Amino acid sequence: MRPSCRVVLAILTVAALAIGARPAGAQPKVAAEQTGPLEVVRASVSRVLTIVQAPHPVASGGSQRRAEIRRIAQGLFDFDEMARLTLARHWKDRSAPEREEFVRLFTDLLERSYLTTIENYAGETITFVGESVGDPYAQVRSRITTNRLLEIPIDYRLRKRDSRWVVYDVVLDGVSLVSNYRSQFNTIIRTSSFPDLMAKLRAKQIETHAIPRTSRGPREDPDRERGITGVGVVYELYKK
Repeated sequence: MRPSCRVVLAILTVAALAIGARPAGAQPKVAAEQTGPLEVVRASVSRVLTIVQAPHPVASGGSQRRAEIRRIAQGLFDFDEMARLTLARHWKDRSAPEREEFVRLFTDLLERSYLTTIENYAGETITFVGESVGDPYAQVRSRITTNRLLEIPIDYRLRKRDSRWVVYDVVLDGVSLVSNYRSQFNTIIRTSSFPDLMAKLRAKQIETHAIPRTSRGPREDPDRERGITGVGVVYELYKK
């Protein structure tokens, strides 16, 4: 299994821990037959919640639990597409080994971003607000509510791949992860080179994006306001 699946351990665990802060009666009920984008995301989070809350042998060091979460992640996130969209036009010039290493390094960067968010917001409350669907695109909207009643949006952008909904971007407090890193990487490649970008990723010199504990409040996200039309436009722009 690709190591790229590790990234969603952080993404799903932050949601699972937040849901765990609710009373038991408020747990979302997921019907197996429901396969809309909101249920796809929420079902994955619920499965992770079950894993996180279940007792696990100390001797395993949590490795079995992480492996189970990675299997869930593999079915939810399109890691290769996220990496391709982030590298943009520079992707086509890369060799297969370069692409494989880039996916692995980019995944590690995302993992560190989300692990920081988990440390800042573990135990808070998350609510799934709704979904916007316009085949083949969708957006699932959620928000974290802190104990100080600060609301922070976390949105999932999805597309249909082989008749399945998969996540290709996450918008964290109004900042698209794909767009954020796409801009950074393009600047490095344009002013220096692709090998320099890879060297910075290997040395962990690329700044991670995470929501600070003392957030100033949610940022405006124009694509969120435009709904599913904005999501479709964004994906087509990403592909260019």
